[in-house]
Parts: sequence; C-alpha cells; structure tokens
Amino acid sequence: MTSSQTISPKTSSADPAIVIRDLTKTFGPTRALDGFSLTVPTGQVTGFLGPNGAGKSTTIRILLGLLKATSGQATVLGMDPWTQSVQIHHRLAYVPGDTNLWPNLTGGEAIDVLTRGEKGSAHRTRRAELIERFELDPSKRGRTYSKGNRQKVSLIAALSRDVDLYIMDEPTSGLDPLMEAIFTDEVRALKERGRTVLLSSHILAEVEKLCDTVTIIRAGRDVESGTLAQLRHLTRSTVAASTDADPSDLETMDGVHDLEAGQGRLRFDVDDATVHDVLPALATMGATNLTITPPSLEDLFLRHYGDDLSVTEDEAAANTGGAR
Repeated sequence: MTSSQTISPKTSSADPAIVIRDLTKTFGPTRALDGFSLTVPTGQVTGFLGPNGAGKSTTIRILLGLLKATSGQATVLGMDPWTQSVQIHHRLAYVPGDTNLWPNLTGGEAIDVLTRGEKGSAHRTRRAELIERFELDPSKRGRTYSKGNRQKVSLIAALSRDVDLYIMDEPTSGLDPLMEAIFTDEVRALKERGRTVLLSSHILAEVEKLCDTVTIIRAGRDVESGTLAQLRHLTRSTVAASTDADPSDLETMDGVHDLEAGQGRLRFDVDDATVHDVLPALATMGATNLTITPPSLEDLFLRHYGDDLSVTEDEAAANTGGAR
C-alpha cells in the first residue's frame, strides 16, 4: 500500500461522503447529541437544519476531529474523524460560523495561512478571483475587519481549495444580501463540479435555495430527513388578508391549513406549491392588505416538533461545549 493510499483512502462516488449513526455526545450532565444519525451523499448539497442549541456545531466538531463522540459511529470520506483527522483535512475545507482572525495579520496573510498547503498558479488565480468577487480588501489587518469581512476571509480560504468535501457551519453569518448571492453561486458551482457540501444553517430560505436533501436536528436528535419535496410541510407560508367575504371556499382548497377568520381578517398557512391556486380565490373574495410571510425556522419547529424549544435553549446554555 502506498503512502498516498494510506493518507487518502478512495471512496466510490456511490459511497456517502459522511455517515453518522446513533451518535451521542455528553458534556457532564448535558446530552448535546442523543442518538443522532445523518447521511451526506457524495456530489450533493445537504442541508443541516436546526435552531441554535440543537447540536449542529457539536456534530460538526466531531466530524472535524475536534471532539470525540461519547458513543455511536461517524465516518468522513470513509475515515474515522477522531483517529484520521489529519488525512481527512487534506480533502476537506471548513467554514465556521464565527471566524476569528489573527489581529496583526492582513486578510491576505490570513488566507495564506489557512491555505498553506495549496500551491500552484490555479490556486493563486482562484484566490484572486474570490477576493474580487467577495470585495475583500486583503491589505487590511484582521483587527480592523467587521464580522462580515472576517467571514469573507474564511469563505475565500475554503472556496479557493479544490477538495472533495466542504463543511460550512452558518457560512453566511454577517454577510450582506449581495455577498449571500455570491456565496449561493459558488456553492452551486461546487455541486456542478461534483463536490460535496454539508451546509449547517438555521435559515430555511438559504437551505431551500441550495440543498438537495435536508436533515433536521432538534435537541440532539434527527427528527426528519429527506428532499425538500418530501418535506413539503416545511415550505408553508402564512397568508393574512382583510376581507368580509365567506372564507368557506378556502377551507376546501388543497394546501390550505389552519384557517382562522373573523372581524374582517383571515389568516391561514398555505403550501408554497399551491399559492398560485389560492391567490385567485382571494382576489374573488375582494381581499385587501394581503401579506404572504415565509416561516422562520423557529416557527416551523414550534409548529411541527412541539413547543419545547425553550428546553433546547436551556440545554444549549448549560452546554459549555457551545453546542449549536
């Protein structure tokens, strides 16, 4: 067996890039992960959704070899992240949700440190392209950067590397909408090149735009997994309008849920796929002051997974490991 085979075991494109089975992690009396399972198919973008405190960052730290699981199994690119983290990091790029930089290094120097194993003109060209796209001034020192600019440094460093797997933990934290759009383009380009992305987020819209499959974590447990089409109930928006008309026709329409009406106002949830059917009905009813609001992730969890998010938040506060 050659040394290169030892460092980077090859995995078939049919093999998942990440497999987690029944993972648990405790910090004293706090159970940050409680039998969590996750599969990340190769060549896809997998969303990892959950409110702050659910266990997302704890999971990612285990995948990076920064924490040892209490029990269960995890493999990354066919390797054990605790015993083979060095080998894994040759084939992986990571973006944290809150980037801390060396205060006296410039942004460009920080990128060089973060990509110190990368050489060649292709990497230098890609690095320069990303600096321009993300509008980063690489000559400024880290201590002068805003949160958004620190995040840009981390993104540029990760995206400039040509690796098999990208793990991103709340990667758009601190970015403005224009930079978020550029990030979206870059992730789509990674997918087109057959790369694998695990995208941790608490922003449903971000996951909807990018991800092929989604796993939802709550209180350290996986509560749902599938494609967004399979998880249609997650893509309901809330409709509110003013009307004195009888709303009974709406009650019988496909995709309308939890209709409430009274005192000239109505409110209901609607599957995004059926909004185009509901709007003509509202127009016929003479509805005014119409608003359609996409749900926040917190709304979704309250609606579908119980009203005990406060328990999750209490666990997060007690967790000195900073599980998210």
